[in-house]
Amino acid sequence: MVKLASAEQRSVKKATRAALGATLAALAEEGVPVVAVDADLSGSTTMGKFAAAKPEYGQRFFNCGIAEQNMIDVAAGLSLTGNVAFTGSFAVFGTGRAYDQIRNTVCYSNLNVKITPTHAGVSVGPDGGSHQMLEDVALMRALPRMRVFVPADYPSAVAAIRLAAETPGPVYVRMGRAAVPCVYEDGVQLECGRAYVVREGSDCTIVANGVEIREALMAAESLAEQGISVEVVDAFCVKPLDEDTIVASVCKTGCVVTAEEHSRIGGLGAAVADVLSRQCLAPLEMVAVDDCFGKSGEFEELLSYFSIDAAAIEDAVKKAIARKPLC
Repeated sequence: MVKLASAEQRSVKKATRAALGATLAALAEEGVPVVAVDADLSGSTTMGKFAAAKPEYGQRFFNCGIAEQNMIDVAAGLSLTGNVAFTGSFAVFGTGRAYDQIRNTVCYSNLNVKITPTHAGVSVGPDGGSHQMLEDVALMRALPRMRVFVPADYPSAVAAIRLAAETPGPVYVRMGRAAVPCVYEDGVQLECGRAYVVREGSDCTIVANGVEIREALMAAESLAEQGISVEVVDAFCVKPLDEDTIVASVCKTGCVVTAEEHSRIGGLGAAVADVLSRQCLAPLEMVAVDDCFGKSGEFEELLSYFSIDAAAIEDAVKKAIARKPLC
């Protein structure tokens, strides 16, 4: 098990997007040939912090304007000259508007480009449904050669960006706007293709990622007070998915709930269902957004509105347990 944050660390809230610019600057300081390519949102994505860290880093920052397709193509070209190219935009633009370029230029040629948008999911909040990207994981995990990381907090976002830099080929790192409590200790290290048991239990498995890890741990605490023991698995790496860890946990507990800040179509829940259909049939409940667009509101309000908060996870666990075979 990886080390979790202390109570003091959990009291500090920080957005996963805040990791992008700072981590790129740290990687550059360590000699990694990173370049940052942004679509006129460097203040919001925090890529601007990379450009401002040192004059020479400013020369490795490229603002393509509001032209996401060009952003991907510029990053692709820079990767062909030995650079590790990171792209920054909002997730709805950085994956949706530029999907053709990501597919046919980056993935088809297996280029060393990292798609690292921010403002994914309903955590965008008041910007509303047009900006709340709930289909990005489905889009990215369907692409051959693409790896997909969904970090839970600031320390794991730092780890995911570092992992993306050292992993050859296309990588997608999903980050959010809202400040969230830390789950992991600073300096946590993550591996591609690994999932992590962050709480052990025996009655049900919760497989979650992103902001839903915090909600899953809150649900587990509440359920423990009711005599229900829940195991929580952080599937931060949606692709390649750590099938062994997930199957071992579900075989132990006998049922599973998936939780994600994403559409139930094509995301983490669908990936876990695919694994279980082949390896370990068990009752499965999905906590996700139900095939609809987002809605304007505050982050915490939207978690409740779309039934992807701790209370919804708790209810899903009870439903999954009730569906276990009696024998």
